[in-house]
Amino acid sequence: MLVQKLAERLQPIFNHLHENPEISWNEVETTKYIKSFLKSENLKPKTFENMTGLYVDIGKGTPRVGFRTDMDALWQEVDGKFQANHSCGHDGHMTVALGVVLLLKDLAPTLPGAVRIIFQPAEEKAQGAKAMVEQGVVDSLQFLYGAHVRPLVELKDGTFAPALHHGAAKLFSGKIQGVEAHGARPEEGKNAIEIASAIIDGLKRIWISPTEQASIKMTQLHAGGTATNIIPANATFSIDARAQTNATMEVLTSGFEKVITAVSMMYDVSIPYQVDAHVAAAQVDDTAKMILKEAIIDVIGEENCAQEVITPGGEDFHFYTFLKPQLKTTMLGIGCGVTPGLHHPNMVFNQDRLSTSSVIITRALVLTLEYLEKGEKL
Repeated sequence: MLVQKLAERLQPIFNHLHENPEISWNEVETTKYIKSFLKSENLKPKTFENMTGLYVDIGKGTPRVGFRTDMDALWQEVDGKFQANHSCGHDGHMTVALGVVLLLKDLAPTLPGAVRIIFQPAEEKAQGAKAMVEQGVVDSLQFLYGAHVRPLVELKDGTFAPALHHGAAKLFSGKIQGVEAHGARPEEGKNAIEIASAIIDGLKRIWISPTEQASIKMTQLHAGGTATNIIPANATFSIDARAQTNATMEVLTSGFEKVITAVSMMYDVSIPYQVDAHVAAAQVDDTAKMILKEAIIDVIGEENCAQEVITPGGEDFHFYTFLKPQLKTTMLGIGCGVTPGLHHPNMVFNQDRLSTSSVIITRALVLTLEYLEKGEKL
């Protein structure tokens, strides 16, 4: 009955957020909407002077437990037109968070502590979590939970997982600065395409244990002009690296750096590069996972509690633990029948699972407060 009543309250919220998507760092109206909603519930949201996003505390004292949701939409082509589009489920995640707010507000007089609900911008840019850490939003927290809708290939509709093991991702871009020459005299030049080929060959030789999931490959290469009888001097390239753990990503990064150094020396050319994006892998805390699993079972039964999900996709949420190793985190996997898949322009999912997710997260937050309180008494 609680879930059904909450679902009725959340439906217009989801509709508004879904119909008004905003891309990373431009979540201006979304921030205003959430702020207005929280104020209408007699809460005191806190915003930032130099960025979008906000947070709100519920309960007494300094918050040591939190829940984070992402806010931004993707910019993609939908039915022939480029536009902001919530094809990653962040509209649903925000709806879940506001459902948690409503439930916690009713429980506030009896809560054994305070909870912080964080509305984070720029997840899709892998920048929002870092910004929140820099703002000190998680400094007082010991536990932080997140949530993400999952495709059918990972979770059956109506089931929920107590942990999402996202992988790490790192994107590099660089420039090869060779020497141009006539096609008839290649020995006088330094061919950027041949140098790029050497880089590709070197990447293939980075050794990773067969027990680890990882890959590194060149995904873009632009070299030469319209003339086909000129040895091209310059080229730009992009490298995509993926690993299931942060330790393996460090191995890939070190290997990439050695390849660039070796090829630069072999051809006596300059190959400057930079890291364009970096997403940390999940570092799931066992206690947080145990608490979330208990909450899932309490709300919907053990038969609907799925196994932990290992997924190659990336998630900005994990930068909280990457930057604050003492923070205990895990993410709720929401089995809601995402089809055709995440980031598909026409992605849809079962919205009935949002209110259930709010109840599960709320239960986990309360259990965590009780866990901390019990620890203090021992």
